[in-house]
Amino acid sequence: MNPSPEPAGQQRTKPRLSEAAKTSLGKTHNLFRIFIVTVLGAFFIYQLDVSYLWLTSILTVAGLVIGVLLLIRSAKLKESKLVLVGTISGLVVMLIMVLVILVTAVFFAQIQDFQACSRQAITGQALANCRIQLEGSLPGLR
Repeated sequence: MNPSPEPAGQQRTKPRLSEAAKTSLGKTHNLFRIFIVTVLGAFFIYQLDVSYLWLTSILTVAGLVIGVLLLIRSAKLKESKLVLVGTISGLVVMLIMVLVILVTAVFFAQIQDFQACSRQAITGQALANCRIQLEGSLPGLR
């Protein structure tokens, strides 16, 4: 009564990668890992202390260079969509970091004073006073 099971057809399997393709994929993934570390490193070092703006700038430039290389590589070789999306997202973060670095470089003394004041602020009122002091020291916001 039961019909005999028919073959389900061909199953979808990934094509085997050649040794060169595996090497290329490995290089792309290593570049992506380095890119992620530089993006996160630039962000966290800026958060740590504004005095390390030079290190943040170096990491941001390195991240932009690696990101562009990775974007070209992943678009050209069509290896991984996740790497492509991650690279584009990381480059957006790097471009925002460039703007933050430029603004910080222009108002370096004021931001450094605010950061020192906010580190010593224990209460919310003290932090609010630090913000008021920063706003008063910036040109055009008075």
